[in-house]
Amino acid sequence: MIGAVSDPGAGLEQIEAVYSRRLAELRRVATAITGSREAGLDAVQDAFALAVHRRAQFRGTGRLEAWLWRIVVNTARDAAARLRASRSVPADDLLESGDSAALDADPRALEVQARIRELPDRQRVAVFLHYYADLDYASIADVLEISVGTVGATLSQARQNLHRLLTEVAT
Repeated sequence: MIGAVSDPGAGLEQIEAVYSRRLAELRRVATAITGSREAGLDAVQDAFALAVHRRAQFRGTGRLEAWLWRIVVNTARDAAARLRASRSVPADDLLESGDSAALDADPRALEVQARIRELPDRQRVAVFLHYYADLDYASIADVLEISVGTVGATLSQARQNLHRLLTEVAT
C-alpha cells in the first residue's frame, strides 16, 4: 500500500499507481456495491476523475489508498442509489466479466450474492472490501472511517447474518 504523503495533496503519479495496481479490486467492489457491472465500471472512472480533481484536498494524514477507496465506495453508493431509484437491476448484469464462469459452475454463488445485498450497508461494504478487494482490517477501517475493532465486529455480524439468511433459504 502507498503510505502517507508528507506534503498535503496527492500527486497524479501516486493516484495513477493505486489505480493501476488495484483496478481489478476497485471494479469488483464498485460492481458489487452498485449491483451492476456497467455502473460499477462507471463509478470507478467517476471516482478517479473526482480524486484527480480533488487531489489537493488530500491532507496526507492517512494513506492515499484509503482516501481513494473511500471515494470509490461513496461514488458506487451514490450510483447504487440512483439505480434503485430509476429501475431494478437485471440479475445477469450483476457480475463483472470473468466472474460469470464461476457462477455457472456453482449456482449457489448467485444466492450468496443476493443475501449479501440484504445486509445493512456498512456490513455489506465491509464484506465487499474484505472479501472482494482483499483489504485488511486496518485498511477497511481507514476506508469506512471506523476503528479496527468495529471492522472485526461488523464482519462478524455480517457473517452471522449471512449464515442466518442462507439457512432460512435452505429450509
